[in-house]
Amino acid sequence: MKTYIGTKIISAVPSVGGRDVPVSGYAVTYSDGYESWSPKEAFEAAYQPTDAMSFGHAIVMLKAGKRVARAGWNGKGMFVYLVPPASYPVQTGAAKAFFGENSLVPYNAYLAIKNVDDTVSTWVPSINDVLADDWTLLD
Repeated sequence: MKTYIGTKIISAVPSVGGRDVPVSGYAVTYSDGYESWSPKEAFEAAYQPTDAMSFGHAIVMLKAGKRVARAGWNGKGMFVYLVPPASYPVQTGAAKAFFGENSLVPYNAYLAIKNVDDTVSTWVPSINDVLADDWTLLD
């Protein structure tokens, strides 16, 4: 038997047991509009709120085209996003010498950070970023 792990964005509200639902849990709405109910223990073992994510979940969100940030960052308005692979027109003398005049320079995907001063830089997470559980989904 294979083992699976899943990540999806859902909306949920706590729900107290009643006539049709014998125990407390969560009313869950999926992105396609499907609605279901999940027992509290199963739900809380499977889902993290998007304002307290692990870095692993943040990476999943980045790959889905979302922006993420750390709640613990001091700078206002900072966020990280994934830049997909592409190419750009050659601009520097070194690149022109290697790729040729009027060429396109290919680049790989990378993480970028929007800084406090509204500039953008490439970004590599620190070990503190990787181990933090205060990642927040912005989109």
